[in-house]
Amino acid sequence: MSEQHTYRVIVRGTWDGLTDDARQRLLAEAGEHGMTSMRFAEEGSLSYEPAPLKHFSMRYVVVSDAADGEEMAAAIAEDRAEAALTGLGYGFRDLRSTVTDLDAMKINRKPASRR
Repeated sequence: MSEQHTYRVIVRGTWDGLTDDARQRLLAEAGEHGMTSMRFAEEGSLSYEPAPLKHFSMRYVVVSDAADGEEMAAAIAEDRAEAALTGLGYGFRDLRSTVTDLDAMKINRKPASRR
C-alpha cells in the first residue's frame, strides 16, 4: 500500500446558466455561504458573494496516494464539486483548482529568543 497524503484543495468557478429558482436559492442562502463558513471538509464547503452573484469557491480535504500527486487531488475535488453543484441544480463553468499538500509543507518556526 502506498503512502497517503492529505491535500487541501480550493476549487473556483463561475456561476453559469442559473435558473431563476437556483438564483433565488443562492441569494436566500448567501448568509450561510460567506466568509465565516469557509472551511476545508471532505464533503466540501461552498462560499460565494451574493452581489454580484458571479463566482464561487469550494474547499475540500482530499486524501489520496502521494504517488498520484496534486493533479489527482485536484481532479478528485473537481469531480466532487461537479457532483455537488449538479445535484443542487446549479449551473457552473470554468472550474480550476489550487492544491496544497499538507504532508509536504515546510513549517518555519521562529527560534526561541535569547535574553
